[in-house]
Amino acid sequence: MLTSIAIALTLLGSGAQAPQADPLDWSTCPGDKIGMECADLRVPVNWQQAGGREITLKLGRLKATGTSEGSVLIAYGGPGGPGIAITRSANWWTKLRERMDIVTWDTRGYGEQFGGLSTGLPCTWTRVPLPEFPKDDADFGRLSDTNRGYAEACRNKDPEFFANMSSADNARDMEAIRKALGGAKLNFYGASYAGFYGQAYARLFPGQVRTMVLDGTWNHSTADWTGELEKMARSNEEAIGRFFDWCAAGECRDVPAKWRKLVARADRTPIPAKRAGIAYDGRDLQAFAVSSARDGVEAWPKLARDIRAAVDGDASGFLPERGARYPDQSTGVTECVDWPRPANRAELESTIARLREIAPNAGTANTLATGTLGCVGWPVGVTNPPAPLPKGLPPMLGAGAWGESDAVQRVLKQVPGSVTVRHEGPGHTLYGFNACARDHIDRYFTDRVLPAAGTKC
Repeated sequence: MLTSIAIALTLLGSGAQAPQADPLDWSTCPGDKIGMECADLRVPVNWQQAGGREITLKLGRLKATGTSEGSVLIAYGGPGGPGIAITRSANWWTKLRERMDIVTWDTRGYGEQFGGLSTGLPCTWTRVPLPEFPKDDADFGRLSDTNRGYAEACRNKDPEFFANMSSADNARDMEAIRKALGGAKLNFYGASYAGFYGQAYARLFPGQVRTMVLDGTWNHSTADWTGELEKMARSNEEAIGRFFDWCAAGECRDVPAKWRKLVARADRTPIPAKRAGIAYDGRDLQAFAVSSARDGVEAWPKLARDIRAAVDGDASGFLPERGARYPDQSTGVTECVDWPRPANRAELESTIARLREIAPNAGTANTLATGTLGCVGWPVGVTNPPAPLPKGLPPMLGAGAWGESDAVQRVLKQVPGSVTVRHEGPGHTLYGFNACARDHIDRYFTDRVLPAAGTKC
């Protein structure tokens, strides 16, 4: 028997807009081995200047294996995750393809260096360690100058393109794709950072949404960004709290009491990671610990050992197995036009103090209070600031594991009738790795039937 939510959505679905003819010129994708077709779509670099210079978006399509009832547009986040390459490698869409075409695209600006086939922004993309918090106004100025130097090296290659890389620009690209597919209302799956694209689309084109899934993303739909930072910090504190509760019931009862002393000590004198010849301050240790705590019980015994070893003077256990040796961030071409940044040191220090009070064990680590440090001094302003969703959107579906489901729920509580599927455990996004969530998402896309409120997978 259908729930009242399902009945309402089924009735809404009966008025779906009929698709028009597909004007795209589809042909076999380069190097295809799975039956994917590709097509090119020309869109403006700057959507505010119609008729100006254009770039190419490369689209990929896996046609329905049965009778197609429409298309689902897929994006994997990143930003810059190559939709075509990821869809080729992800064997996730088999059930959904029985009734729907799967369409994806390589997002603007993130070209060959990211494995993408759309027009690329000619940057030398780098990852750099998160900068330290500035100690005074002169330090804040130096941080601004350093960040601007990174940005200008990229911006100077193509200033117009550089300034039009926000999630809202991707949302306008999505609208162009929707029209090119024939004009039927949009079905969209956005994973991770691509949830920002979906939220921007919902703000810009609320009347064109049929179904929208936000999976493992964050809340970019708030009028209170400061409050959202606080909720991020609380989520990180909960992650470490789960680890500490596990310790208290097991063989690492000593670890919680040692943790804050270790962080305070590392802030005074960074703890050496002797294996690599580097040293970690308290915020570094908090960032690594939050990430490990979110990985669940399989990661917790090692985290306990690493904390004890750091207390004894060697933080080598916190060294990442791959990639950068410090908590780091990418060149924030998209992030820095999506996220508010501190205007001055006083504002930054006020935020730091508040988050440390809210999350004494996690501090500011792994929040956008640290993530936006690399955006101080950015030569382009925040063109796509967070803002609430409009009224009139159809019920939407969210999904996420620990922490992420809470953030998604904060987005979707603005849309009456929406539901968030929650996984009580570790993980980042659910569709590809959680069969229960995948079944609910597929049914929502095909039949516009939502699971019951409070569903857990």
